[in-house]
Amino acid sequence: MSILIENVLHEGDRTNIYVEGNKITDIGPKVEADQIIDGSNHAVLPGLVNTHTHAAMTLFRGYADDMLLQEWLRDKIRPLESKFVPEDIYWGTRLACLEMIRSGTTCFNDMYFHLDQQAKAVEESGIRGVLSEGFVDFFQPDLSEELLKQSTDIIRKVQIMGCDRITPALGPHAIYTVTESSLRRFKEISDEEGLLIHFHLSETQEEVENCRKAHGKSPVGYLKDIGFLGSNLIAAHSVWLDESEIAMLADAHVKVSHNPVSNMKLAVGGALPYKEMRQAGINVSLGTDGTASNNNLDMFESMKFAALLQKFSTNDPTVLPAGDVLEMTTAKGAEALGIDAGVVKVGKLADLILVDLRSPAFNPNHDLTSNLVYSANGSCVDTVICDGKVLMRDGHVEGEEEVIERAAGAAQDLVRRGQE
Repeated sequence: MSILIENVLHEGDRTNIYVEGNKITDIGPKVEADQIIDGSNHAVLPGLVNTHTHAAMTLFRGYADDMLLQEWLRDKIRPLESKFVPEDIYWGTRLACLEMIRSGTTCFNDMYFHLDQQAKAVEESGIRGVLSEGFVDFFQPDLSEELLKQSTDIIRKVQIMGCDRITPALGPHAIYTVTESSLRRFKEISDEEGLLIHFHLSETQEEVENCRKAHGKSPVGYLKDIGFLGSNLIAAHSVWLDESEIAMLADAHVKVSHNPVSNMKLAVGGALPYKEMRQAGINVSLGTDGTASNNNLDMFESMKFAALLQKFSTNDPTVLPAGDVLEMTTAKGAEALGIDAGVVKVGKLADLILVDLRSPAFNPNHDLTSNLVYSANGSCVDTVICDGKVLMRDGHVEGEEEVIERAAGAAQDLVRRGQE
């Protein structure tokens, strides 16, 4: 199937974009295509990339808000997670995929449980995902071996699926939930098989203080000592870092996923040291975290929060300008995940979105990038193409009504089981 997007705004000029198969094959000339999309009232952008999610937690949206982080986890989230059944993960992930498509995200990096159900949902939704089975052994050596085997076995099942849009990854949760021996083993597997590691790092001051008590050094220093840091590591949050830790991450080519909305909502007590990370050459991308701690998966909203949080925390309105945060959400995210997308160029994957310039958010349109970051939200997205296939046209996704109904039912049933 070939697609021609006619007369669309791209980098300040009107042009035509031709897609054949799953690649952008030409920009400029008007050619024949199987499907024509009128872009005359639209601007084209790369699909947005969300580098930290727990997709199935859409079922927790609004379930437990305005709580302290550890109480939130201990008293609300983990008890209900223990009641999950595989079908919950499937419908929660389908709902997340729908929400991401509707708000312009074409690729996401997920960590949760029942990886096979995540993969099934992603395959059917048409979106692109880097998916990992969340690993938590709570320092029980006997449990570690069993869970490690489960993690590698389920990765094999996903690989056998043969879906080019799905990339399996490794998902050890954090230093406070995973044994050192398991972390070492995950690094070995990552190096042997070229798999990304999705990991929570230095999210709270408490995490840092407890690590210093247990190991005599910071989380980053501890991970460096055990050989865990590396270019395959995507570290979510990374808020509580000093200059020496930033240097360690930069030297190891670790990628960082910034999650400003979740960090502010859970009051983790600090802001990502973005300016220092950028100066050190670290790839910093953007994530939403799960909807239990964010309440939505709208990357437009996260862009605005990221920019404003940096300006507020540094008392400097020039930090993280609109162009930089848009790059974090497109090119930097794609680079972090090893996806050949993130820019609208010939030869790149056809992961594209069209935003409707008739929206009040784009009028007047003195600066499109500024309007995208500071004015717009996910509702401005009109059309979504992922891997060369149209997933949303004129704001409608095929089958979305059933997904919403089934996911709502799954959430209600989950809460009922949690009360039994």
